[in-house]
Amino acid sequence: MSLSPKTAAERAHILAEALPYIQRFQDKTVVIKYGGNAMVDEDLKRGFARDVVLMKLVGMNPVVVHGGGPQIGKLLERMGKESKFIQGMRVTDSETMDVVEMVLGGLVNKEIVSLINQHGGKAVGLSGKDGGLIRARKLKLQSAESSNMPSELVDIGHVGEVESIDPELVALLDTRDFIPVVAPIGVGSDGQAYNINADTVAGKLAITLGAEKLILLTNTAGVLDDDGKLLTGLSAKDVDKLVADGVIKGGMLPKVACALDAVKSGVRSAHIIDGRVPHALLLEIFTDLGVGTLINA
Repeated sequence: MSLSPKTAAERAHILAEALPYIQRFQDKTVVIKYGGNAMVDEDLKRGFARDVVLMKLVGMNPVVVHGGGPQIGKLLERMGKESKFIQGMRVTDSETMDVVEMVLGGLVNKEIVSLINQHGGKAVGLSGKDGGLIRARKLKLQSAESSNMPSELVDIGHVGEVESIDPELVALLDTRDFIPVVAPIGVGSDGQAYNINADTVAGKLAITLGAEKLILLTNTAGVLDDDGKLLTGLSAKDVDKLVADGVIKGGMLPKVACALDAVKSGVRSAHIIDGRVPHALLLEIFTDLGVGTLINA
């Protein structure tokens, strides 16, 4: 069955619109934080894998960093172990850390690798422990101050922050046309494994690799104003003002902080996009309008 003239014209326009972006981003690195609904909906998972393969085929160098909080929570529940959170971060004792490594470094990572490979890519799964990729240190969390009590350090177990990233392994894989898929697990100087926030790892990796773009997939349309309207193009100065005015708040704050850190450290642009939209990656990178919030320096 042939396309109607109108449909054919629309599809041709989309393809033509993509050309300058394909040319501009030739051989550029794009770090993608993959999480939210895009990781659990079967159609969205397959669409994400196809998008990443297409990015590689047109000459870009995608690097995927994934989360897996819900999957970790489900396995802990099946084990009869309660998940505890302090200031939004999972309390990670030794037993929980074993589960984190099993889920992030094993089940979730290998599923993403398999999906990308099924769609014609060449993905390789890594954790931050591989090749000394992510050096970590224990996260020192301050308790919230009350009116009459000083803040104190809170121990949340094997939760870490990025100390440094060695880009050699990821850069080598890129040159051989492999797509790195990174689980956000770091290793300390004593060999201890640490659970690290995936947004943070993606941001630091983008900075270290000198990436063209950092893309954070979320379960929201992007950064919204007080009326719920999507804010599309923002400068770092715009974002600082929105944070100061209380427009950006709650769960969006750490994502925006990660994006700001990246663009202020040399990444050309950061994007917070709606992972619930099919093929959100392609729409954000290869079309004029995009599907989320773009932040640049």
